[in-house]
Amino acid sequence: MSAEAFFPNLHILLHLLVPGLVAYAFFRDQWKKVWLILCLTMVVDLDHLLATPIYQPGRCSIGFHPLHTAPAIAVYFVMTLIPKTRVVGLGLVIHMALDLLDCFTMRYFGY
Repeated sequence: MSAEAFFPNLHILLHLLVPGLVAYAFFRDQWKKVWLILCLTMVVDLDHLLATPIYQPGRCSIGFHPLHTAPAIAVYFVMTLIPKTRVVGLGLVIHMALDLLDCFTMRYFGY
């Protein structure tokens, strides 16, 4: 399998697995509910619809899309400190970390 096919599929899979592992490790009593909330934070990717073109291979989301910028990410970190927004903030921080990992793999593997 080529890097162009492997890494995007791995990226999507990680957006499901990492929240599941975090939910199970830190919120064991309600891990299914927390996992669902963490996964629902993927709605942040709706900001991709504002880009022209909407999809461009090799484009890093971090720093490009409005909800993937440093000010937005700072807000997500602050959200993790507030009990009522902690899980949503955590989901958004996880999402940004995985998107940043994707940026590094795109750069390193050139896909």
